Amino acid sequence: MAFLSYIIWNTSPEIFSMGSFGLRWYGLLFAVGFLLSQQVLYYIYRKEGKPEKDVDTLTIYMVVATILGARLGHVIFYQPELFIEDPLSILLPFEFSPFRFTGLQGLASHGGAIGILFALWLYSRKKKPGQNYLQVLDRIVIVVALTGALIRLGNFFNSEIIGLPSNNPLSVVFVNRVTESIISKKDSPVQYVKVERNKDLPEGANGRVPIYIYVVFKPNVEQMIAKNYLESDVQYYLNYFNEHIDNQGAALKYKADIDGDGNYTARISTFGIARHPAQLYESISCVVLFVILFLIWNRKKENTPTGLIFGLFMIILWGLRFAYEFLKEDQVDFEAGMALNMGQILSIPLFIAGILILIWSLRNKEKTNI
Repeated sequence: MAFLSYIIWNTSPEIFSMGSFGLRWYGLLFAVGFLLSQQVLYYIYRKEGKPEKDVDTLTIYMVVATILGARLGHVIFYQPELFIEDPLSILLPFEFSPFRFTGLQGLASHGGAIGILFALWLYSRKKKPGQNYLQVLDRIVIVVALTGALIRLGNFFNSEIIGLPSNNPLSVVFVNRVTESIISKKDSPVQYVKVERNKDLPEGANGRVPIYIYVVFKPNVEQMIAKNYLESDVQYYLNYFNEHIDNQGAALKYKADIDGDGNYTARISTFGIARHPAQLYESISCVVLFVILFLIWNRKKENTPTGLIFGLFMIILWGLRFAYEFLKEDQVDFEAGMALNMGQILSIPLFIAGILILIWSLRNKEKTNI
């Protein structure tokens, strides 16, 4: 067996929680992305002799446009039924019964892109020197790439936007949703859960890999209660999360024991599904894109041909997005059987727009107000 055969990801998406409020890695990385982007924009505006206070205004435009655009884009492109079935959930970051903070669940990058394009058009109408529409976009997309990298890293922590099954050495088995469900169920008798490779069995085809799930129960939990929880609730979760665990509906295979602290434990033998870490592919690509665009800007700064950076951004980002979608699972049921999924269909016009803008920029190297 190869030294690096697959990675087990069992990190909680939540940093901490207090009552109905929980701080998640996704939300933190989302916020950090905007804070870092603001600092980079300060640097760019200082070097170009533009007012730094304009960055504060741009940041507000960007935050509002990204959140509203991404949320509305997700609903329009992927869940239009929410407009009729549950319109309040579209923009409310919490649930009522029971009350708990959830954040805005379901954000689409294409919707965020449309929101940003519209918001910056509104901003550019102020006719500030050196800040026409394309000039602003040229600077903004540099930091959009940086923010996108952190957002995709947040998707990885959430175990969402998962890739297809793979036997690639760096494939990932996402088990944190499974282990969290086992522990966090109301009145759960489980103290903690850990997952390890089962090195005694060979890996299967199509990402099927052997794993051990160790369930450690709380002190003084009776053996019968533990046994019932294993064979009912734990069995249910292993079958329910069939995108991560390949239990095939079989009866639970486990070995029970008492650990050194006197706690009842069980070692479950099952199979995980190793997948392409598509979120990390996109995150790393966005970091590289950020570096490329920043270096292009840094060569000539305010003398960079108008539209050059924006055009390259649109071509590279949406071209890669189109390609990476071939490594991902469908995000929604209606994509099953489609030759191209929704993400790819939405990427095509943005990619073409990038080509047209780049051609225009190269033909008009003198900066032009648009």
